[in-house]
Amino acid sequence: MTLEISLEEVRWGAGEFEPLAQRAIEAVLGHFELDPEECEISLLACDDARIADLNAEFREKPTPTNVLSWPAEDLAPEEPGGMPQQPEPDFTGEICLGDIAIAYETCQREADAAGKPLADHLTHLLVHGVLHLLGYDHIRDPDATVMVALEVEILGKLGIDNPYTESGRP
Repeated sequence: MTLEISLEEVRWGAGEFEPLAQRAIEAVLGHFELDPEECEISLLACDDARIADLNAEFREKPTPTNVLSWPAEDLAPEEPGGMPQQPEPDFTGEICLGDIAIAYETCQREADAAGKPLADHLTHLLVHGVLHLLGYDHIRDPDATVMVALEVEILGKLGIDNPYTESGRP
């Protein structure tokens, strides 16, 4: 897999961030039987100030958020609750999936509030971000149901409890 990481925020910890990101992303790709060696993702590990700027620029929301995703192509289903299209390799044989940005302070704050390890929350948000790159979304209720179920299933395979329930179980 071509995983280009820009580590702008040192609190992410270079030695810890990359293997965790690799594991989370490979879990999502493997779930969809996509060969990680054929896929390309850019990942920006930043702070709240940087993600607030990106959120303002791309979503007209000048506030920090936990994760943002920019799919390389629109794979979203037309029908609510439908399955997105499978990404196709380009002329070089690579599947360019897109870009993800993740903010340290917001992620740490959310993990603390939920009483969860930062690594588990980060893994969840990376799974969430990659699903966005693959055409999944949570704007429409039927789409959210599909996306949440996929997140819970993939995280479960990684040994991480359901992040959407207080007890960690559905």
